[in-house]
Amino acid sequence: MPLTDITIRNAKPDTKTKKLFDERGLYLEISPAGGKWWRLKYRFNDKEKRISLGVYPDVGLKDARDRRDEARKLLANGIDPSENRKAMKSARKERSANSFEVIAREWYAKYSTAWAKNHSERIIRRFERDIFPWIGGRPIAEINAPELLSVVRRIENRGALETAHRALSNCGQVFRYAVATGRAERDPSGDLRGALPPVKGTHFAATTDPKRVGEILRALDGYEGTLTVRCALRLAPLVFVRPGELRNAKWADIDLEVAEWRYLVTKTNTQHIVPLARQAIEILLELQPLTGNSQYVFPSARSFIRPMSDNAILAAMRRLGIDKEEMSGHGFRAVARTILDEILGVRPDFIEHQLAHAVRDPNGRAYNRTAHLPERRKMMQQWADYLDKLKSGAEIVPIHQEVK
Repeated sequence: MPLTDITIRNAKPDTKTKKLFDERGLYLEISPAGGKWWRLKYRFNDKEKRISLGVYPDVGLKDARDRRDEARKLLANGIDPSENRKAMKSARKERSANSFEVIAREWYAKYSTAWAKNHSERIIRRFERDIFPWIGGRPIAEINAPELLSVVRRIENRGALETAHRALSNCGQVFRYAVATGRAERDPSGDLRGALPPVKGTHFAATTDPKRVGEILRALDGYEGTLTVRCALRLAPLVFVRPGELRNAKWADIDLEVAEWRYLVTKTNTQHIVPLARQAIEILLELQPLTGNSQYVFPSARSFIRPMSDNAILAAMRRLGIDKEEMSGHGFRAVARTILDEILGVRPDFIEHQLAHAVRDPNGRAYNRTAHLPERRKMMQQWADYLDKLKSGAEIVPIHQEVK
């Protein structure tokens, strides 16, 4: 007789494994410990075989019969259900092994060792936050352009258009790596050129009028907040490094006796030297008793084990009434570049070296970090002295003009 739900529920284990038969090869196997497994007995190529159809009660009687019927359909078409199951399992493993996330992480592991730490961390966070949740589990060879576009448009729709462009570019790198390693046939990101609106170019705010620069410097000197932020504000114009590099400055990288700050440029992963003018040394000596026991020159006010926040200097400038359209933390670089060239007449290649920009010799080779170091040291002192004159309100005449 066919089994019923009541019969199955009331079935008790015995000292030996016992079987309760249903129809067309389906039966329930009950172990002495009380476990109940659905089995299907069938013949294929004149051999008796068995496969499992699930565990009761997770798989009820109706579901077990449906699974039996699916297996018998395979038999009717000359397919062994057991071998079919193995093939399906193997296919799932292969699909999983060739998923976008698996290949993206493989690509990341291969190439990230040559990247700067901050750049590397930004890329993997971008994948984990914006890409993997949506297509990470998909076989990379099956992802098409519309599917990829829907993912990057999620980023665009939250107002992060530049991040959306970067995410699309990173995905393209992964797809091309998959093509090169035989896991995909093409890169669908190439079909999305022009699908995202272009990013409007912006420039960091900076005034290059000497008179106004002098007013800003006097305002920075008058900041009445914490000593750490006050020193950072005063040092920023003197060294004109990137804001993140200033925030993360470490005492271990600064030699006050030699008057040099040596660190790794995060953007290019190259070593850089900043000669420190007398005025910069004075600021650091003023701050050293307070933060000298910290790893960071400018630690966070809440915890000395972290650098100050990226908004600390900007917030201080806004409190001083310096508008964001007029000057930013990054803007000191533009001020130095313009005035050193146009007013102080410093050779442009000296300036570019000090800005840690890529500068090449006539043969196309990159200069090393010590290139023109004596000249750059003189330039940094000349720059600091010039800023002192601006702060004092002295009339500064460009060298290309004559005093009237």
